[in-house]
Amino acid sequence: PRPARADAPVEHVANPYRANGFLWRIHAVSILLVVPQFTLSTYGLVWLVGLGWSTPAAGLLVGASQFVGAVGRILVGAWSDRAASRVGPLRIVAVSAAVVMGLLALVDATHLAAAAVFLVVATSVTVADNGLAYTSVAEAAGPFWSGRALGAQNTGQFIAASAVGPGVGALVGALGFAASFSIVGVLPLLALPLVPRRDRSHD
Repeated sequence: PRPARADAPVEHVANPYRANGFLWRIHAVSILLVVPQFTLSTYGLVWLVGLGWSTPAAGLLVGASQFVGAVGRILVGAWSDRAASRVGPLRIVAVSAAVVMGLLALVDATHLAAAAVFLVVATSVTVADNGLAYTSVAEAAGPFWSGRALGAQNTGQFIAASAVGPGVGALVGALGFAASFSIVGVLPLLALPLVPRRDRSHD
């Protein structure tokens, strides 16, 4: 429960965006990491159909991958609780997202038969950061700023996500899926140095 404002320490009531750059960095990391996630949820089905899958089969696989990703988020959340860290697992997820996007590019370029497996794994990995980032934002913002901070987090991610459809679509049209997946895979690497080294939390 949120304590009474009069009883709260001054640092808990103060604007956390002015105190340090932690929240700004988490927002930026999340914006970069949401692009691979929405790339796969938007174009995964199109990619599979281009590889020869029927539309119903591709749709079933993409739908199933979302359920696998949901389980993955829970597991990553449990991992972060046990590790007592949000940013440590977030850093590993960012590296993993770059790796799986690179693997998808390789699958497309070489026409490997295991496209379905790679897509399910990549979809699970690229959604795994969401819970970590949201929890980190709420913990760092504290009880008096968490609502505003989570609103900023959502807004930033959805602005980036809305650009994925036309942006990645233009890349695929011009360069193909392999090159597009490779370019998208660079974004998690750009996010990596922005991940804070230590968690921040209002106890």
